[in-house]
Amino acid sequence: MIIVRIFRNSHGAIQSFKVKGHAGYAKAGEDIVCAGVSVVTVGTVNSIESLTGILLDATMHDGFLSGVVPHIEDEFTSSKVQLLLESMVVMLNDVAESYGEYIQIEDVII
Repeated sequence: MIIVRIFRNSHGAIQSFKVKGHAGYAKAGEDIVCAGVSVVTVGTVNSIESLTGILLDATMHDGFLSGVVPHIEDEFTSSKVQLLLESMVVMLNDVAESYGEYIQIEDVII
């Protein structure tokens, strides 16, 4: 199972996220759930960098991805980063609606 944790501050802003595990929907190379989650999460990290110039403190290895949002002074840029992260959450929830037995998503207030 893939476990996704979205860490939010007391105002609801996403501060970081962690994705770990494998779906087990199909064998390696054919698992559409793992592929979908990977595309959404890695694509979001890449989009944040490309579209805002902000580099998340990201770590990725087999079955694991984490991203930590740095302090961003500019409110406009911070809003863009949050929008992209919230979009990631929407897409992951869409995957969970169809394949809920293979992915678990939880929000954690820090």
